[in-house]
Amino acid sequence: MKKVLLLALFVALLRPVLPAEEITVAAAADLSYALKDLAARFEHKTGDKVNLSLGASGGIFSQIQSGAPYDVFFSADMGYPRKLAAAGLVDGASLRVYAVGQLVLWVPDSLKLDPRKLKMDLLLQPSVRRIAIANPQHAPYGRAAMAALDHFGLKDKVAGKLVLGENISQAAQFAQSGNAQAALIALSLATSPAMKSAGKYWELSVDAYPEMQQGVAILSSSKHKQAAQAFIDYITSSEGAGVLQEYGFHVPSHP
Repeated sequence: MKKVLLLALFVALLRPVLPAEEITVAAAADLSYALKDLAARFEHKTGDKVNLSLGASGGIFSQIQSGAPYDVFFSADMGYPRKLAAAGLVDGASLRVYAVGQLVLWVPDSLKLDPRKLKMDLLLQPSVRRIAIANPQHAPYGRAAMAALDHFGLKDKVAGKLVLGENISQAAQFAQSGNAQAALIALSLATSPAMKSAGKYWELSVDAYPEMQQGVAILSSSKHKQAAQAFIDYITSSEGAGVLQEYGFHVPSHP
């Protein structure tokens, strides 16, 4: 028996140990909380390291065009990764939908207005002097916010109240800090512990803005494609999907 155990130990020592890999993931700011949780779980399961870089999808798109050394791009829409795939900068075969974003109207408790009752009419109240949204020039949630304002006939009425965050996280910070009295932001941020305890929100109907399919792809220049694919596979697994749902994302049945 001892000889068998010694032989098994000898074989195990001879077997090469694969080194842990390190990947750099660029992700839309609406994933700030969800992806940190998912990355930690993935690291615990695999031993691989995930470095996160969060920002506006359009900004990351420009960085990738300029040669930024990312391995994976999680966008808040499908448009940016599709453009990168057409340019050969991401692997088109790796492109998939991982979640569908949701837009909400958030207000701080100090405002003493209930968004569930007033809904979008809340934005017309005199006490709402500034409304934070992400910059629609490079943030999909900003474009969704503008589409929603147009849908409800408020685009011109509140144009002078709008303040633009560089990304959806900054727009949320404007409202949370009091620099804006309301914000149109991602549900995934509105349900974060800090914002949930400081305010309340109302979910806009899904027909008020274009469906926000969010896409992910592996960069063609990545030197860690296997680990990058493993991370995407984990995010789109049943476990990963469950975590995304906990953070306010709708998960497609067939990503």
